[in-house]
Amino acid sequence: MKIDVLLGLQWGDEGKGKIVDVLTPKYDIIARFQGGPNAGHTIEFEGKKFVLHTIPSGIFIPKSINVIGNGVIIDPFILRKEITKLNEAGIDVSKNLLVSRKAHIILPSHRLLDAVYEQSKGKDKIGSTLKGIGPTYTDKVSRSGIRVGDIDASDFEQRYQKARLRHMKIIERFDTDINEFVFDGHKYEEYEKQWFDALETLKGLKKINSEYFLNKALNEGKKILAEGAQGTLLDIDFGSYPFVTSSNTTTAGVCNGLGIAPSKVGKVFGIFKAYCTRVGSGPFPTELFDKDGKEMRDVGREYGATTGRPRRCGWLDLPALKYAIMLNGVTELIMMKADVLNMFEEIKVAQKYKIDGVETEEMPFDGSASGLEFNPDFKSFEGWQQDLDKINTFDNLPAKLSEYVKYIEKETGVPISIVSIGPDRSETILK
Repeated sequence: MKIDVLLGLQWGDEGKGKIVDVLTPKYDIIARFQGGPNAGHTIEFEGKKFVLHTIPSGIFIPKSINVIGNGVIIDPFILRKEITKLNEAGIDVSKNLLVSRKAHIILPSHRLLDAVYEQSKGKDKIGSTLKGIGPTYTDKVSRSGIRVGDIDASDFEQRYQKARLRHMKIIERFDTDINEFVFDGHKYEEYEKQWFDALETLKGLKKINSEYFLNKALNEGKKILAEGAQGTLLDIDFGSYPFVTSSNTTTAGVCNGLGIAPSKVGKVFGIFKAYCTRVGSGPFPTELFDKDGKEMRDVGREYGATTGRPRRCGWLDLPALKYAIMLNGVTELIMMKADVLNMFEEIKVAQKYKIDGVETEEMPFDGSASGLEFNPDFKSFEGWQQDLDKINTFDNLPAKLSEYVKYIEKETGVPISIVSIGPDRSETILK
C-alpha cells in the first residue's frame, strides 16, 4: 500500500479539514505531518461546527485512527482545549488519537518569544499567529527542543527550566515587559500554570513511535491519508519568503513529518479555492481592494479560524496554482468555495504575470521586492449567477461553472475530482 496525501495549494485556509472529513470513511488512518496550532481546520456537519488546530480532521469518524506525526509541534494548553470541546460534543479522542513521541512541544516561553520577535519588527511584521511556531521549530533545528517522549523523563522539569531560562535571556535583550502580552486570555505566568496543568492531558494520550506504526500499517494493507496544514505558498523553502510558516507544507514534508519513504507516496490531492485568500503580510498578486474583494470576504466568511483576522481576497492565480501542483506532484485537484462566486457577473483568473514589463508564468524570487512592477494578466469569464444548493452531480453544474472547471483542468493538466459548494460535508460534489 501507499500513503495518499491531502494538502493546500495556496496560502492556507483552502478547506482541508472539510475534505479530510469527507474522505476519512475511505481510510483507516489519518495522519497530520507538519505545522501546529497555527492551523485551523473547520468541519461542519449536522448543524455543528468544529475547529481543529492540532488533532487530525478524521477524528469524527469513530473507526479511523488519527495520528499526530513527528513533524507536528504541540501546545499542550491548546490541545487540552481542543480535546475538551470534542469531549463536550460526545467525541472521546482517547479511543482513536495517537501522538508521536518525536513530535516537539511548544513551551510557554516559545509563545512569549514569538510575540516579542513580532513586536520588535514594527511595520515589517510577517503576520505571525503568535502561537510559538517559529521559535519551537528553531529549537528543533538547533537541537535544543523538547519532545513528547521527554515529558515522561525523570529530569523533565530540569529540561524545561533550562529551556525557559535560555528563552528569557533572549527576551531580556528586547527590554520589554512580559506582562503586556496575553496568551489565550492569560498573562504569561498564569498561562504557564495552565500549560503545566494541560501537560497532564498530553501525558494521558497514547504515545507511539509513529514511523514504525505507520510503515507497519502500510505493510498490513491499511489505507492512510496524510493531512497537511497551512498551504504550499507558505512553505519555508518554496513559499513567499519571509512571509511563510516554519515547516515544509509540501508533499516532501510527508516523508520527514511521518517517516515515510518517497516511494510510498500514492495519490496527492491538492485543494484550492475558486479564488484566492491570504492572512497576514506578504505578496498577493491578484488581491482585490474593491467591492468584489469585500463580497468574497463577506459571502465566504473569510476570517481566520485560528486568529479571527479578516482574510485578504482576490481572483484565482493560475501561475501560483501551477507552481504548487508542480512542487507537490498533484494527481487530483479539489476546488473549494465555488458557491462564493455565485453572484459575480464577471470572474477573472490571472493567466500570467508581467514583471517589469516582461511576461512570465514563473513565481518571482521575491514578489514583495520594493520597486518591482508586478502585474497579473487576467482572463475574464462570464459568471454562472445562480445558487448551487440543489446541485449534487458534475453533470448538473451550471454551464458557466463547468466552463470554469474545464479551463482550470486544461491549463493545469490535472483533473478536478471534487467541487465544494458549501461548508457542510453534505455540500460536496464528487466526480
